[in-house]
Amino acid sequence: MNDEEINKALQAAAETPQHLDPLARERISEAIKSSLRPVRPLPPQWLMAAGLFLLCAAVSVAGAARAGFFGVAKMDGLERSLVFPVLILLMGLAAVGFVHQMVPASRIRVSPGALAALTMVALLAVFADLFRDYHTDDFISAGVACLAAGLLHAIPAGLLGWLLLRRGFAAKPVAAGLVAGTLAGLAGVGMLELHCPNFQAAHILVWHTAVLPVSAGLGALLGRVYAFRARAGGK
Repeated sequence: MNDEEINKALQAAAETPQHLDPLARERISEAIKSSLRPVRPLPPQWLMAAGLFLLCAAVSVAGAARAGFFGVAKMDGLERSLVFPVLILLMGLAAVGFVHQMVPASRIRVSPGALAALTMVALLAVFADLFRDYHTDDFISAGVACLAAGLLHAIPAGLLGWLLLRRGFAAKPVAAGLVAGTLAGLAGVGMLELHCPNFQAAHILVWHTAVLPVSAGLGALLGRVYAFRARAGGK
């Protein structure tokens, strides 16, 4: 039985006059009450968003600490003052968006698709403005290595974020997965900006930024798989 069939059954039951013996009704009520257990409320949304942000930032910093902070060491003051504040802002927006997807009845100010697109455009604009080395040395080999490194940090960030919000409920699993993937992708990009000393414009614009759509797509795909299994299990 799917959600629509359940809604129809409940609506039909509500419209049908019921003649239930008061004693039987009381017994049913007592049986239901005895099985009820108190539910611990979710933490405040700002606290969950802050936790997500700190978790993803920690993944970025920990990954760069292990591999080396070569990227941030090579940056000049202007590059540092633009790249990392933009990453922090986008990570904060994505963390808030993920919390809203996992708390039913939350007000969604930016749709998941718009959030993913905004993140991509903002990073591309910053990278294109700052990095002007148009050489393409080792474009494929170096690029694939960075893409893999970014995704290897995005995946655990996404899993840890989902674990942090496991007590929430995604009314729209695909949308929630898309936002979760966007946030995780930002953790991967953050690690690359801290670590990677390859400042060739094509390398950064293509391979660093590619972590975002791949991670967001994987998140949406996992959300679709979850929704399909939930529907199949309800039939």
